[in-house]
Formats: sequence, C-alpha cells, structure tokens
Amino acid sequence: MTATPTQTPPRTPATSRPDRDLSGGHGGRGLRGVQTVDPRDRARLASAPVSLRRVVALFAPFRARIGVVVAIIVVTSVVGLAQPFLVREVVDVAIPQQDVRLLLLAVGAMVAVAAVTQLLGVVQTWLSTQVGQQVMHGLRTTVFTHLQRQSLGFFTRTRGGEVQSRLVNDVGGMQGVVTSTATSIAANVTTAVATALAMVALSWRLSLLSLLVVPPSLWLTRRVALLRREVTARQQARLADLNAQIEEGLSVSGVRLAKTLGTSGRSADRFAETSEDLVGLELRSQLAGRWRMATMQVVFAVIPALVYLVAGLPATSGGMTIGTLVAFTALQGAIFRPLMGLLNVTAQWVASMALFSRVFEYLDLVPDVPAPARPVPLDPARVTGRIVVDEVTVRYPGSSRDALTGVSLEVPAGSTLALVGPTGSGKSTLAGLLARLLDPDTGRVTVDGVDVRDLDPDVLASVVGTVSQESYLVHASVRDNLLLARPSATEAELWRALAAAQVADLVAALPDGLDTVVGARGHRFSGGEQQRLAVARTILRDPPVLVLDEATSALDTATERALQTALDELARGRTTVTIAHRLSTVRRADRIAVLDAGRVVEAGTHAELLARGGRYAALVAAAEDAPTPAAALPA
Repeated sequence: MTATPTQTPPRTPATSRPDRDLSGGHGGRGLRGVQTVDPRDRARLASAPVSLRRVVALFAPFRARIGVVVAIIVVTSVVGLAQPFLVREVVDVAIPQQDVRLLLLAVGAMVAVAAVTQLLGVVQTWLSTQVGQQVMHGLRTTVFTHLQRQSLGFFTRTRGGEVQSRLVNDVGGMQGVVTSTATSIAANVTTAVATALAMVALSWRLSLLSLLVVPPSLWLTRRVALLRREVTARQQARLADLNAQIEEGLSVSGVRLAKTLGTSGRSADRFAETSEDLVGLELRSQLAGRWRMATMQVVFAVIPALVYLVAGLPATSGGMTIGTLVAFTALQGAIFRPLMGLLNVTAQWVASMALFSRVFEYLDLVPDVPAPARPVPLDPARVTGRIVVDEVTVRYPGSSRDALTGVSLEVPAGSTLALVGPTGSGKSTLAGLLARLLDPDTGRVTVDGVDVRDLDPDVLASVVGTVSQESYLVHASVRDNLLLARPSATEAELWRALAAAQVADLVAALPDGLDTVVGARGHRFSGGEQQRLAVARTILRDPPVLVLDEATSALDTATERALQTALDELARGRTTVTIAHRLSTVRRADRIAVLDAGRVVEAGTHAELLARGGRYAALVAAAEDAPTPAAALPA
C-alpha cells in the first residue's frame, strides 16, 4: 500500500498571491509587481523535483498555437517600438517644416501601430488562455479520475481540503505557466532587447547614462518587495484562518454545533479578532518600506531630469534634437517594465514548478485497490451470488495487529449470513472486502468463483450493493439521487423502488415530489428517511449480492421497524451479508458467524449456536438482559 502524499496547507495559486502585486512607479507609471521566491516552493521542489520534460509533454499537443503566441509577442514588441521614432519625425520634421503630408502619415502610423498591437494582444490572450485552459481541463479531469481509483484508506488519511486545494487552486495556478510565465519571458526579453537597441540607435550617450541609473532603481524596487514579504506571508496565514472559520462556522454542521453548544458568541469573537488582525497587517503592508519607496520615486524623477541635463549641455548633447530627446525619454521609461518582469521570472518559474510537483504527486499515486489490467468478463444478470471468503488476512497500514486473520466463510447463493461480534472484531472490514473497498493481504474473496480483484470496478458495483450505517445523499433532488444507481430508470421504476423501501408516501407528500432537493448531505430528511432513500437507490441498482453494514443501528424502534421492512424487501432473492445489530435480524439469518479479534470463533444457525452455549449464546443472553425495547447484540 502506498504512503500518503505530503500534506501541505492549501494556499493561494501563484498567479494570484498578494505579494504578486507589489509595485513601484516611474514618472507616474506603475511598475510590474516584484516577486520573490517562496521558501515553501523551494522546499517543495527539493523534496519532489519535477521533470521539465513531463511538463513540456502536457503542452505538446498545442505546440503550433504556442508557436503562434510567441511569434505574436515578438511582432507586437517590435511594432510597438515604432512609436518613439514616429514621434521624433513629428517633432523634428513634420511640425517645424509644416509638412502636412508627413504629419498625416506619421499620425496615421501612430494610430495604426496602436491598433495593430492591441489587436495582436487580443489574439495572443485568446490563444494563450485557450491553451492554458485546455491543458488545465485535461489535467484536472485526469487527477479527478485518478483520485476516484484510490481506496477509502487514502481519503481517510488525507485531509479533504488538501484534495480540493490541489484540484482547484494548484491546477488553476498552473495555467500561469502559459499565460504568465512563458509569455512574460518571451515578451520581456524581446521588449528589453529591442528597446535597448532603439535607445542606442537614438543616442549612445544617453544610453550610457541609463546604464548607470537603471540598476540602482531596480535594486531599490526589489528591496521594497522583500520588506513586504514577511507581512504578506502573515496576511496569507490569517486569511487562511478566516476562511477556515467561515467554512467551519457557517456550514450546516458548524451552525448546528454552535447552537447546541452555545458557542455562537465565542465563534463571532474569534472571527472578529482574526478580522481585526487583518486590518493591522494591511496597514503594515501598505506602510512597509514606504521611505524606500519614496527614495525610489525621487530616483525615478531624477532619471528624466538627468537626461534633459545631458541633452541640454553643449558638451554632451552631440547635436541632439528635441524629437530624439522626447523619443528617448519614452523608451527609457518603457524599459523598466520588461526588466522588472525578467526579475520576476525565477519566482514565477519556481512557483509554477511547485504547483506541478503537488499535482504530479497525486497523479503518481499507485492505488491501494488497483483495477485489473485484464478484467474477467462477468454478466451481472447471470450472477447467482455464491460468496467464498478463503483464508483472508488484512492488516491496516500502521497497525500492530491484523484486522482479520485467516478468515474463511462460504455463503451459498440466495442465503443470508449475519456477522456479529464486539466493536473492532473485523465485521466491517470483512464486509468491505466484498465490495472491494480494500484488498486482503493474503487470501481471496470470490463471487461465483471469480476473485473480486479480477472484476472490472463497474461490474463489481453492479454485482455487490451496499447499504451502510452512514447513507450519503448528494445535494440534489430525490430523483437525481435515485438515478445515480441507474440513470436510465423510468419514473414508474423510481416510484416502485421508493414503495419497496417504505418511503414512497413521504416523497409523494413533499411539495416538489421527486424533484425536491434533499439538502446538504440529505439534511432535509431524518436519519431513518435518508436510510430508506438509500435502500430505494440500491433496489433500483438490483444487485445479486447485498451487504448491509449496520444499516439499522442508532435508530429508534419505529424507524428501525420501517427500515427493516424495506431491507427485508431488498434482501428477498439475493445473497445477503448483514452486520447484525438487532437480535431479530440475527435470528432470521440462514447462517451466523461470530467474530472476535479478527477471527471467526463460531459459525452456525441461531439454534445451533445457542445450543453450544459459547460466545454467541453469551452475546444473546447479554442482549436479552439489556433494558431496551428491542433487544440488540452488543456492538
């Protein structure tokens, strides 16, 4: 059996973290946010490195579209650089010489350049987003399907929020590899190189000046981002706390718990405290490094001033024209954006690879209960239901003892086997083997002579039906819940199944009948009503083998009687394995197996076991002496 994947706290996708929004300014223009590598991302990649070839393979089917995106980025960057040169022609030639024709051509070209670059930008966004979404869709679907193949043990060991986080947040954040990281590299490299070449072409003297002032400006900007990092990390942690409090406090179960324990006031106070902390952290985030930001703004103001100074001094101007000066200033302001973008590439790349690592970890999980490579064909309609448990031993991971040890049982077709015994004796483990919720370490379980491990999972689900103590109804209508068992069922068949489960009158009395929404986890109905709806769903499935896992435990006598009637109807003509709770159920079983500490200590009919005066007789005596309206075997 495989180990549980590393469980790291769910966090915001890389493309939308708060520290991605830190900004400086240049001449009134905002700079791209400065990003720093998250230590969690580095640690993640150190423990679970990602093969670049595996990542590239995800995008291989879209290589043509990705090539078009890169080409559009390059063309857009080059075409956009025409604007400063057009401005120079207007300022130096067209306006001074009153050349109307040149002025119209230059102005028209400016408009055309803006229109072309914006149009290309729309096409680029459409293509890159389409590729990212299709890759994300394929990966998300693959992960979901793969996780469905995992055993119940995986979901028992793994936090529910962790699974949702990887499917939604991590897969969603990975889209940034195409729409953010890859495109930003291409765009920023192209723009920075082309802008630098254009600056040199306009004035090599002013370009040398830029080499002196640009590096310290970038350094100051990055320092501000580093100062804000700690505050941002604390903000994320408190936001996670706030989300957890909302999820816990405003769910159906959470509200019920708060009302029954009287903790509503304390929950509200705790929520207010967390919210107030966020206020203080936001203030710190906005003020962090403010003096450095102010210094940086002064530097950014000095840059164009120095350019004007150098251009105006006779010794350094080199005969520079006004148009060249205006064009160069525009280029110098524009070069900061791609340079800042290139500074962010490392952080973006590490964050993206960390997300891939988390998702690939789930894809690499080997199911504890794998589907057979070559399933044995079996027609559920022809199954008689003969069950054989042959020398089965099961030990759960991390346990020091066996849950089942050398258990062997046979259930003839159409008969009923009751499993009794104290809590922890292995009853539910044995029942779970039939539905293949887990596999034995040794031995095997067969239905009509076929090992359940050799059956296709969908075929096995058609052969073995289970009604457990915890019936699960999805948040949909009664009709939708029933159709989960057989999507092709007609309305008449739905009502027949409800009638057999002793719940047709209840559903008919509802305002919307079959279309009534059952609510989250079926909370609209009582526990007994939920159980009977689950029985109706199983009747609709019509399996030849039935497993009843303490389906009537913890119910009042009247509800238990109605449900037992439904279960008796369901069990008619089927091979039934019942984890017995009520003595009345045990008496009617064709055969009873008594389990203790994972072993079968007795087996026989009710009368035979009573006559032996062994463990079963002691359980019956204890149940009959219990002061309850309906005698129940100790569980």
